[in-house]
Amino acid sequence: MQQADLTNCENEPIRIPGKVQSHGFLIAIDNTLQIRFCSENTAEFLGASASVLLGKQVSILDDFTDEGEYLGGIISQAIQYSKRDASNQLNTYQSIIKTKPFNVIINRSGDYFLIEFEPQQSNLDADLQQMVGRSLSEILADKQLDKLLTNTAEQVRRIINYDRVMVYKFHADGHGEVVAETKNDDLKPWMGLHYPASDIPQQARELYKHNLVRLIADVHSEPSPILTNIDGQAGTSLDLTTSTLRAVSPLHIQYLKNMGVASSFSVSILDQGKLWGLIACHNYTPHFINHQQRESAKLVGQVLSSAISFRQQEEDQHKTIRSRGVVEQLTRYLLRNIPVEEALLKQDVTFGEAIDCTGAALYFENQLYTLGTVPDNGFIKNLIIWLAENMEGNTFATTNLSALFPEAGKHIATASGLLACRLSRELDEYMLWFRPEVITHVTWAGNPEKNIETDANGMKFISPRNSFEAWSQDVKNTSAPWQKHDTDIAVLLKDEVNYSISRKATELRVLNEKLREAYEELDTFSYTISHDLKNPLTAIKSYSQLINTRFELDPQVKSMMDRIEGNVFKMQDMIEEVLNYSRIGQTKLKIKAINMQKLLDELRRDLLIASNNPEINLKINNTPEIHGDETMILQVFSNLVGNAVKYSGKADKPLITVDGKALNEHTIQYAITDNGIGIDKTEQEQIFELFSRSRNASSFEGSGVGLAIVKRILNKHHGRVWVESEPGQGATFYVSFRTYHAADHLN
Repeated sequence: MQQADLTNCENEPIRIPGKVQSHGFLIAIDNTLQIRFCSENTAEFLGASASVLLGKQVSILDDFTDEGEYLGGIISQAIQYSKRDASNQLNTYQSIIKTKPFNVIINRSGDYFLIEFEPQQSNLDADLQQMVGRSLSEILADKQLDKLLTNTAEQVRRIINYDRVMVYKFHADGHGEVVAETKNDDLKPWMGLHYPASDIPQQARELYKHNLVRLIADVHSEPSPILTNIDGQAGTSLDLTTSTLRAVSPLHIQYLKNMGVASSFSVSILDQGKLWGLIACHNYTPHFINHQQRESAKLVGQVLSSAISFRQQEEDQHKTIRSRGVVEQLTRYLLRNIPVEEALLKQDVTFGEAIDCTGAALYFENQLYTLGTVPDNGFIKNLIIWLAENMEGNTFATTNLSALFPEAGKHIATASGLLACRLSRELDEYMLWFRPEVITHVTWAGNPEKNIETDANGMKFISPRNSFEAWSQDVKNTSAPWQKHDTDIAVLLKDEVNYSISRKATELRVLNEKLREAYEELDTFSYTISHDLKNPLTAIKSYSQLINTRFELDPQVKSMMDRIEGNVFKMQDMIEEVLNYSRIGQTKLKIKAINMQKLLDELRRDLLIASNNPEINLKINNTPEIHGDETMILQVFSNLVGNAVKYSGKADKPLITVDGKALNEHTIQYAITDNGIGIDKTEQEQIFELFSRSRNASSFEGSGVGLAIVKRILNKHHGRVWVESEPGQGATFYVSFRTYHAADHLN
């Protein structure tokens, strides 16, 4: 008997179905504005078949509009503008075609632009913006997560007028759960029901991260095929990932039909870029949702995403604070002159208390130490052998150890869940935390096992289930889930233990290697933190701009919103500076001979234009060649000369001089001199530290990062930077570089 193809859901070509939903039509044009793809149903909307349109310029669409050349013109302008913008989605436009209003939605898809036409409903609530504003206010007022989710479902249902709206949360294994619901009174509740991960396969979940809203207007309508005039290609070659009208997987259509659903709509909920869940909406008769309504629902979803991220971070922070307190105490013990195992197991607090668990084990220097309720030593040693052979990376977490390591089946009462952190790969040293089995009662929407059917050729395949009646199951052999902050604390403690081991090592070479690794990790950490800070700032800026533009605010509130935006821009600039600082440590040097005359002339021109001060006299004298990384050297002189221009800008006749010379056969030195505000001797070392500025510079804009970047670049080039100055007497900054032969080893 042939095996069933259990991957047919995962392998469906959902991004390139070669069809679009029939409530609208699509054309795709190339960079020359020539129509290369076209949905077959254009005749229904335009009165012209696809064969008439294919190969023509997009301006042919003007023949079908009531606006002369308007439509072709705006499409051409939008595409020209998009070539300067990395975004895939362009603005949405309105057009009258054959006396009927349409929304024109333009998206980029590889080498093509998708132009989609949807009917524009005229029966929209005229007060949609006010409704959305009220919805956002109500959502943001909710403090408890369950009320927040329920209120969000109610607000989305108010906007789109569907029979049922749910909030659907994805669990770690990919299966989903209805965690909030609002519906018509005559419908059965689905609140609390679970759905297997295969109902929304991994590739579909990935697509939800790109398409934040998804409408299936009528599951019973036949999709329209896409045609093309490109030799050797078919409509299925056009990537519809960004398409609004993209046709739906036949499996999913059958799935919805089996549920009795005629129309569905979803809004993605993201938590820091990961798919947290969906606002899933069902209607039991066909129901088209206008573009403006979909965008309003998307805005509600984005606000919910931000609220969930904020609450999750707040919850993690509370848990992390307690655990970090334990780690800090353990760190103090580790720094004492006592053995590592004694510091971790025999003090006022133990490493087992750093993470919520019922038992813990330390395998260190070929000795096993345990805390709390744990399996026997023989099992733990076998587990360590298995980890050494199978564990990738430095951490490993599972809630169902017996599924991976069958011997654990005898120890589910003490070791259903495991969090492992490797201290040393070479010595197979580990910290382990255990959790017991927690039996959970799960109610599925139908039997989660997939139906297997046979096609006409005798090939077995998976089909959507027909019954969604509640089907209960006790989930066993599984522990409470490990959270991200658990693994973060394990890594933090691992780092502290390894640092202690390194500190007590007798070989200087080993110690230096550990310090180098710690320095690189710190570099990456600061870069990651600075990068992640951009996301909430972007959200704050977007929401403040949205409030400013969409709502009438009294002058005082508007002034406060303007101040919020201004401070967001300042913080973004500071984060960008920190990112630049972090990148230096991660960037490999590209040493070359640098034409300093050219570099400084271009820099001089740019700075004088930016300063907008005709009184500034910026002199470039001797410019000996430097060997170094050109991008970094430009950063050095841009910071130093830029500072000289800035801090001498209030002088009667600002004068800045740049002069270089060879001190000897090994060293090139440049001096940047200005007649600005000067620097006190007591501050001339600290100004090269991150976020440090001289006291008399407070009236000038600055972040205190530029000179720290200069120093870091000079250190990377094995050079030096220092300053000579007196307050009110200007300043001279010196930078020295290795000559060609001295710098050659940097490569």
